[in-house]
Amino acid sequence: MWDGIEGNSPSASANQLWGLFDSSEDLSWQHRALCAQTDPEAFFPEKGGSTREAKRICAQCEVRELCLEWAIAHDERFGIWGGMSERERRRYHKEQQA
Repeated sequence: MWDGIEGNSPSASANQLWGLFDSSEDLSWQHRALCAQTDPEAFFPEKGGSTREAKRICAQCEVRELCLEWAIAHDERFGIWGGMSERERRRYHKEQQA
């Protein structure tokens, strides 16, 4: 499982994987997100499942816009981010580019 990773140990792997993320990016807003304080299943519904509860929570969240910007910038394809589904985010992004 750890073959090809320097040190061949779980800790060496974890250190290498952490390097994949941009450490200069400020993600402190995530700690203020209301979704971090609620059931994550509401934000990742089954196909065809309701997004109503997640969107209700997002509508009250102080970091909704930062969340939406992050999801669009990182091409997040799953879940409700910034009060929008993947399809809604794609449409919003296209409208903003036009």
